[in-house]
Formats: sequence, structure tokens, C-alpha cells
Amino acid sequence: MGGGAVEGALRGRAGTARLIETLLWDGARFPRLPLHLARLAAGAETLGFAHDAVAVERALRAAVGDGPLRVRLTMGLAGDVEVTVAALPAARAEWRVGLAGARLASGDPWLRVKSTRRGVYDAARAALPEGLDEVVFLNERDEVCDGTITTVFFDRGQGMRTPPVSSGLLPGVLRAEMAVPEEVLRAEDLPRVRLWVGNALRGLMPARFAG
Repeated sequence: MGGGAVEGALRGRAGTARLIETLLWDGARFPRLPLHLARLAAGAETLGFAHDAVAVERALRAAVGDGPLRVRLTMGLAGDVEVTVAALPAARAEWRVGLAGARLASGDPWLRVKSTRRGVYDAARAALPEGLDEVVFLNERDEVCDGTITTVFFDRGQGMRTPPVSSGLLPGVLRAEMAVPEEVLRAEDLPRVRLWVGNALRGLMPARFAG
């Protein structure tokens, strides 16, 4: 589904949903700020939200201090912005990854917009089996989408790849920064590829498929 089709499907239908961006503050700067701002602006256009990039950046900078932080920004229909900060999550040397029980519909336009309308992701994350750090979703064609809070990256031996947005996933900020080629990854291939997961907050992390 193209950008225009997504915009037409979602404009005026957001209800109480808010756009979300989760950023890393490294103590001096937001390393991926332009990509976050671009995605936020695209989401606002898709949903028909008011958007003031200057006000967004001002709110972000007013919320941070000297130390590294996890920064979460949400924006509503009127362009109203809320920012909260928290300590950075603990780093892991490797993430153990399994499969989510729920499936995603590749044609769902909400999957392309990072918003508070993410109940399926939140439910899967809240129910992570013991010993797993993440679960990844499949679509109706058994194609890998993304995780509850991460983008999937993999290598079959020809270089790093990431699943295409057409499989039913969010255009992640880390994904945009890395700009690796897209390639469909099917469920049965997960045990046979070199695997990573990542997001804009944590960066790229080695992963192992644990079934």
C-alpha cells in the first residue's frame, strides 16, 4: 500500500490515538533527530494532525539534561506535544527471539504509522515467554514483519537485509538510518539466518532465534 493510499485510509480516523517517537538522548544530543522528525511529520500528514516541527524540537530539548535518557514524545490531533523521560534500558549482549502468537495483516495501514494504537504489540510484549527478550510477528503469508519494539535485520550470507514494509511493518528510524536492502524473510528461515534486532533507542543488537 503506497503512502497516498495509507493517508487516504487513515486521515480523520485517528480518534484518541497519538503519534509516538522514542528517542535516545546521549547526554549532549539526539543522535537520530532528523529521522525522528521526518517520521513524525509524515505520520501527522497521514493522520491529518497539526504539526509544528519547531515546537516539537523545543519541547524535546526542554525535557533533557546532562545524562543519557530514554525520551518519549507523543503528539495529538491539535499538534499538542507531551514528552517524558526515563533511564536508558539495560544493554544485553544478545537478544533471544521467538515468534508472537498473534499475526499481522500486511495490508493494515496502521502498521505504517507509529502511534499509541499498538495494542497487539503491547499485549505480545507483556506476555513474553520466560527466557525471551523479544517476539517477532508474522503476516498472513508467513513473512516476518517486526518485533514488539524492534526492527528485524538478517543475513543469509549475501549481506544484511531487512523485511520490506509491504510485509506489514513500521518504517523504523534505525531501519532508515542503516538503509540496507529489503528482502522477504519467511518464518522457516529464521533459524538459518544471522539475526539482529534493533531500534533507534538501543541501536543494532545481535539476536538468536530461540523458536
